[in-house]
Amino acid sequence: MDESDKLNEIVAGCKRGDSEAFSQLLDMYAGRCFGYFYRLSGKREVSNDLLSTLFIKLVEKFGSFKGGSFNSWLFTIASNIFYDYLRHQQRQKRLIDGKTAAIRSKTPPTRADIAMSDTLQMQLEKLDKDTAELLIMRFYGQFTFKELSKMRDEPIGTTLSKVHRGLKKLRGLMEAEKAKE
Repeated sequence: MDESDKLNEIVAGCKRGDSEAFSQLLDMYAGRCFGYFYRLSGKREVSNDLLSTLFIKLVEKFGSFKGGSFNSWLFTIASNIFYDYLRHQQRQKRLIDGKTAAIRSKTPPTRADIAMSDTLQMQLEKLDKDTAELLIMRFYGQFTFKELSKMRDEPIGTTLSKVHRGLKKLRGLMEAEKAKE
């Protein structure tokens, strides 16, 4: 049995849910995939995490493999996992950089600022959880509408509409609170 036939047999076993076949596949590809991630990230711990994510994805996606080059299919998934990791890192860096810049440029908050922040927090808690989360991700997490719609797996117009309605409701709550004072 040549290498290609052996791989096809292992892949067929994996598609059937055979744990021994999956173990053989891990033995065949773990080193190569780890090396791929390590060359891209330069970090052993990150490479191990990405490798674990890859093999979890394989279990989830084996049904979508329709034949052809298994290597290409596998490394396409690996590439997507790495780019997801990079996007996450960039979002984290933007968030940290933004917070750092804000801290450095701000004067200490006044009592009025603190009171406004507390009021805003109370009013956010009055919104439904989905709307509050969306507004927090948009304005505190600084996600773009495109990123939000992708994360929520909904059309961008729907996301825009939900944010607009949420802001309108939050503004009404804030104005009602201010009228009480």
